[in-house]
Amino acid sequence: MNTRLFALSLGIGALILATQQAFAQPANCGPREDVLKQLAEKYGEIRQAMGLAANNALVEIFASETTGTWTITMTTPRGATCLIATGQSFEMGVDGLTPAAGTDA
Repeated sequence: MNTRLFALSLGIGALILATQQAFAQPANCGPREDVLKQLAEKYGEIRQAMGLAANNALVEIFASETTGTWTITMTTPRGATCLIATGQSFEMGVDGLTPAAGTDA
């Protein structure tokens, strides 16, 4: 009985440690230089816009006008860059298409 309880405790402990490690660095994050290089080389995406979030994270939109692919990234103050969203059919904003102030568009 004691051996079973000990093995079960070790298994639960390992599961907890693995879960904490998974949350520490999500699979869609990496060093900024590596992420930007991959976006440029693999998808032809370049930065189209950027802004600073309330938590001091850098939020950027990368896109390729040739292929229409786009990616939104967030870089933490510690330097990890994470993919937030990706998609297709990117179009640059054109004057006159921006909704008027006070509308729900």
